[in-house]
Amino acid sequence: MQACARSHHFTFYLLDGFALHGFSAALEALRLANDVAGRPVYGWHFVTADGLPAVSSCGTRIAAAGRLSDERGRFHRSGEPGFAVVCGSRTKPPADRALEAWLRSIARSNARLAGLAGGVYCLARAGLLDERRCAIHWEHFPDFSERFFIAGARQTAFEVDGGIYTCAGGNAPFDMFLRIIEADLGRDVTNRICEAALCERLRETGERQRLPLQARLGIDNPLLIRIIERMEANLAEPVKLADMSPATGLSRRQMERLFRKEMGRTPARYYLDLRLERAHLLLLTSSLPVIEIAVACGFSTASHFSRTYRERYGLTPQRTRLAEMERLRAGSDRKAAMAELRVA
Repeated sequence: MQACARSHHFTFYLLDGFALHGFSAALEALRLANDVAGRPVYGWHFVTADGLPAVSSCGTRIAAAGRLSDERGRFHRSGEPGFAVVCGSRTKPPADRALEAWLRSIARSNARLAGLAGGVYCLARAGLLDERRCAIHWEHFPDFSERFFIAGARQTAFEVDGGIYTCAGGNAPFDMFLRIIEADLGRDVTNRICEAALCERLRETGERQRLPLQARLGIDNPLLIRIIERMEANLAEPVKLADMSPATGLSRRQMERLFRKEMGRTPARYYLDLRLERAHLLLLTSSLPVIEIAVACGFSTASHFSRTYRERYGLTPQRTRLAEMERLRAGSDRKAAMAELRVA
């Protein structure tokens, strides 16, 4: 445990299978701030549900300073507002009433809160993201936005709304924590941290998390990019190709030729694949009924969706979900075995 003024102390709550990448990015930003400042400005300690070492998604173990029940009341007793960070991963964490109650208690003490990757779900379940901007990983976004429609979910790298900080994961925690450090210590300190970390650019709040279409798809035709952006923005209620033509200045036939040349398929096929990819993601990451997923992806009937999905993926939607449940169950069994080894 690193000691410092309580107002600059961070409590990292590590969820089962947390992503080491995002966690270490946040921690390294704080460590570098201490190095640059030449004094222990920031301190931290790690907490797990049971006080046992946390195991990351890659199997690395992190020793915990205590368990969740030991933390209750700590923020109120300290007399100084602290900072609690819930570290998750690319998988959606299960509901945890004890954790959610703790987070609400912290919020009432005027402490700041942060969620990294799947940890954002915990803040949302605690009701702390209602009518607040929050950054959600693009893989989680379809499920999250359906579940927590009152939250202002965005597919950005990180967001700050009041005392709530949310981050999509990956490298973004480094940027988000540098913004925290900048508010405390100034731009000169964060610039020196960036130089030490070989970070040539610091992202701003609200910046995109995914590569631009031009880089992601390897295309540079501005008309094609505009059409695909409109397709991606209208998956639940697909836009007719004829309605896209006036905005691009292309005829239906010109659009067909453009897609075949650049994307290797017709615009209708490309649009359908986008909707099926979104449906596949929802099947893997959400518990929404199949009919609701079908509607959310622009299919009028479950039978049409199921038939089209099977042609694309070789499995029915139900079988896809079952296979994912079996995969997660096998992973849980392995983690339980590792937990027994930790106790032993």
